[in-house]
Amino acid sequence: MVKTAAMKGRGFLFEQVCTYDNLLNGSLRAMKGKKDKERVARFYFNLEFELLRIQDELLSGSYQPGPYHCFYVYEPKKRYICSVDFRDRVVHHALCNVLESFFEKWFIFDSYACRLNKGTHKAIRRVQTWARKSPYFLKVDVRKFFESVDHAVLKRLLSKKFKDPRLMSLMERIIDQPVPGYRGGKGLAIGNLTSQWWANYYLNLLDHYLKDERGIKYYVRYMDDLVIMAQDKAELHEVKAEMGEFIARELKLELKEKGSYMAPVSQGIPFLGFRIFPGLIRLKHASVVRFIRKFRHNERLYRQGQIDERALIRSGASLIGHLEHGNTYRLRQKIFYGGEGR
Repeated sequence: MVKTAAMKGRGFLFEQVCTYDNLLNGSLRAMKGKKDKERVARFYFNLEFELLRIQDELLSGSYQPGPYHCFYVYEPKKRYICSVDFRDRVVHHALCNVLESFFEKWFIFDSYACRLNKGTHKAIRRVQTWARKSPYFLKVDVRKFFESVDHAVLKRLLSKKFKDPRLMSLMERIIDQPVPGYRGGKGLAIGNLTSQWWANYYLNLLDHYLKDERGIKYYVRYMDDLVIMAQDKAELHEVKAEMGEFIARELKLELKEKGSYMAPVSQGIPFLGFRIFPGLIRLKHASVVRFIRKFRHNERLYRQGQIDERALIRSGASLIGHLEHGNTYRLRQKIFYGGEGR
């Protein structure tokens, strides 16, 4: 399909989602690292037929998301994960392929989750930069964030930006797909690519309130983990109260009281598994224990012949790469050479 100038705007995005090339791109992204799984291999074997079937369902309006498969993961903490059938994952990727560039234009600079050239490590460095400029910090989390996202509010926020009725219909069908264990009209399934982008966009309203209306300069958000720094505690107390009122009124959310506190930056800012000081970055103890367990587990799999040397080296390099973002030289020496944690 040839894209006219008008189709490149927000009113004709549905056609772009449904092109064969975009669905193919979405399937290749969804397959990444999963081709050895039976359902994915079966889809890949009949790739053209499967993509044309999805395209026909989307264009005819008959596409319906399948049910969720839900389970718990326990690292780094207990989380309720809901995954969809692979064909639905393809649709999610195809949808996000088209919408990502629009969301990117609307996000503030210091929102770091699920974005190209952002991520946890850049968020951590940004927090450290701000910690060198302000003596106090406020760390807040949103209570049961993914579980509490209000469908009506999310759809209203999306409809203000996207005017294509068929695109909105597709997004609403995915949003409204019931998640087992969630209240009706609430929640985004952790595990969906669409959930990540929509959750990020949901809190974008708070970002712009704090940056544009409140004039907060030292602010970093990674999904529902937020850090604000200021010159005195009184300002942070005021900001926290206003944030709580704003998200309750506009987003139907609550701040997590146990996860929200303020202190001097000299005590270290707990953020994304690290404790961040103006002059150094430490890995939190729970993260140290988790990394040691992960590395030893991979060593055991290698000795048992369940993974090859290449997989062991790749996993070790990934762990080292993460650790290197903190002041962890001695810790790495202990883990990889000193027998720590055996």
